[in-house]
Amino acid sequence: QVQLVESGGALVQPGGSLRLSCAVSGFTLDYYHIGWFRQAPGKERERVSCSNNSDGITNYADSVKGRFTMSRDNAKRMVYLQMNSLKPEDTAVYYCATDLSLSFCSKTTWSTPGIFWGQGTQVTVSS
Repeated sequence: QVQLVESGGALVQPGGSLRLSCAVSGFTLDYYHIGWFRQAPGKERERVSCSNNSDGITNYADSVKGRFTMSRDNAKRMVYLQMNSLKPEDTAVYYCATDLSLSFCSKTTWSTPGIFWGQGTQVTVSS
């Protein structure tokens, strides 16, 4: 059974840092693409970053480039999102997700069936 469980969300002041974690089970993390997404109230879900494990490439949304870093520890079955220089506009529920394919990072829509999502973790950036 595929499961993804996010943790690490919190209330943080602007300029602060957080590290989100995603624990995965039920599949071999090494093989597949996996991404971090976020959804703010009243807004569509957007992809924050996506890791293409086959060639080591990680893509980032323009809004987080230079501030967020995604990493993965395949042996521990963990995926991380280090978030620095946080801004109020980073406030959202953050999710990790995969569709157990080698093309997940190439997708441009995420409302299709077959994607496995975690339950999300709330990040609030406010003074």
